[in-house]
Amino acid sequence: MHRLGALLTGSPATVRFAGVTGLEGARERRVRTDGVDLCVAELGDPGRPTVVLVHGYPDSKEVWSEVASRLAGRFHVVAYDVRGHGRSTAPRPLRGGFTLEKLTDDFLAVVDAVSPDRPVHLVGHDWGSVQSWEFVTAGRTEGRIASFTSMSGPSLDHFGHWIERRVKRPTPRRVGQLLGQGAKSWYVYLLHTPVLPELAWRGPLGTAWPRLLARLEKVPRDGYPTASLRSDAAHGAWLYRDNVRRRLRSPRADAYAHAPVQLITPLEDAFLSEGLSEDLERWAPRLTRRTLPARHWVPRSRPDQLATWISDFVTSVEAGRPEASATGPYADRFGGQLVLVTGAGSGIGRATALAFAEAGARVLAVDRDAEAAARTAGEARRRGAEGAWAEQADVSDEQAMEKLAERVTTEHGVVDVLVNNAGIGLGGSFFDTTTQDWKRVLDVNLWGVIHGCRLFGKRMAERGQGGHIVNVASAAAFQPSRALPAYGTSKAAVLMLSECLRAELAERGIGVSAICPGFVDTAITSTARFAGADAEEERRLRRRVARLYGVRGYPPQRVAAAVLRAVVRDEAVVPVTVEARTAYVLARWMPGALRLIARVKPPLR
Repeated sequence: MHRLGALLTGSPATVRFAGVTGLEGARERRVRTDGVDLCVAELGDPGRPTVVLVHGYPDSKEVWSEVASRLAGRFHVVAYDVRGHGRSTAPRPLRGGFTLEKLTDDFLAVVDAVSPDRPVHLVGHDWGSVQSWEFVTAGRTEGRIASFTSMSGPSLDHFGHWIERRVKRPTPRRVGQLLGQGAKSWYVYLLHTPVLPELAWRGPLGTAWPRLLARLEKVPRDGYPTASLRSDAAHGAWLYRDNVRRRLRSPRADAYAHAPVQLITPLEDAFLSEGLSEDLERWAPRLTRRTLPARHWVPRSRPDQLATWISDFVTSVEAGRPEASATGPYADRFGGQLVLVTGAGSGIGRATALAFAEAGARVLAVDRDAEAAARTAGEARRRGAEGAWAEQADVSDEQAMEKLAERVTTEHGVVDVLVNNAGIGLGGSFFDTTTQDWKRVLDVNLWGVIHGCRLFGKRMAERGQGGHIVNVASAAAFQPSRALPAYGTSKAAVLMLSECLRAELAERGIGVSAICPGFVDTAITSTARFAGADAEEERRLRRRVARLYGVRGYPPQRVAAAVLRAVVRDEAVVPVTVEARTAYVLARWMPGALRLIARVKPPLR
């Protein structure tokens, strides 16, 4: 129909030429529809699946430049300037020229031009997502869309029904949701006022906007937004005026998605509440949920993660598997993320690696025992983490860790979550602990953490897209003991290092958590050393400690669950087990009691 309409008007539907675009290396064409010329940029091989990126307000297609460049190696990537934005022309008159029906006409004209014989994979952000919900639920687009990834933009029809349910069947929670979203939507009311938005954008707001994005949204100052910002924002006000009130008052009853949907929710979005999507399965039964600890402009602040999720989703749909394979806790958060765990061959490290695997993460299991690391990676793959690998490294060896960091970054990318778990145990009195004993325990327990934070954490910081570091300390970090001077000192140093790093990296969006377990039934009891003991006595002490920990019976899987929870909640210090939490409270409020307990001689010898 769109091709026929173009022919009847005597103008070609598509004119291809080389042009200047903010998408580096892109081929540019213009698509004419309904009297409007749309500027369309393409990257990648046209023979591969087509991914169409639709921008929001007050953006142009260049908002996608970082994501598009990451997708272009695997897909045919298309981004176009919405009518009235960027290098696309604006309708005349503006009023009535931005309705969802006309935006759907534009979308169909673009996909007819760039992928006439194959459905496309649609991705929308902000108002690009709002209009894309229209595309994926309209009957006339059925068969043209293979999948839809939505972020930071709800369907106006779904939003209208969401409001209606909360008004007609109010509960305290629903009223709170309604008021909360009403407060977040303050800008929508302003955009409905005549003339004022245009004056603001063409004046002081247009000048200040890049600084506001950098300061409030942590968007890098890398030449974005483009010079067309003022006119984009002025024209785009009509997106709201032409559609919002009309659709919220009379939402469609048949707004069901006819393609699989991936919903990416930035948890710190200043404009949209997470609760907006709680009823979404009603409208999109083939729904995959993802959450991201980020603010609204994720195409600029988190392009790596978005590109990974979009790639994985498109690939799974193309393979006939639209549903997410990971079903473990926090699968919406960690699916596709790159997680490195040291000391992953056994105990807490192995349990943590497997917990991340069940959440759909790409797991790198690192251990000085290559066979143990390989067993963990193999089990991770069996639990659904197709991207699970094993690496052999001694965390106390600086050069080995430097080589590991370089290899991981080159082959797999920058780590999203780093878990510094590798550690060794050492008991015995201070005067029985030799210099070599001290060196060994500090090399592994402290320097191993320092190497991990320095090498992998630095790459996280340089990437500028957030991340999280987990350092496994111990309750011994705040519970002094006459039997654990070296071990306790190493873990107390890890705790303080974690607190210092947390303060330094907060401005870069990187969280740091110190996990402090108490008595956990792991293999560390069979490898711990006891200063001043001969070989026979050391074997006897290990058996005794192992029995005590076995009787306590606290499994490492519960510590692993605490690790994932700490990352999701961005917790600073996490005591695990009753005795660890008790010691932590006493350390803060009754340190004298802990000092008295520390004098008690353990009944081991």
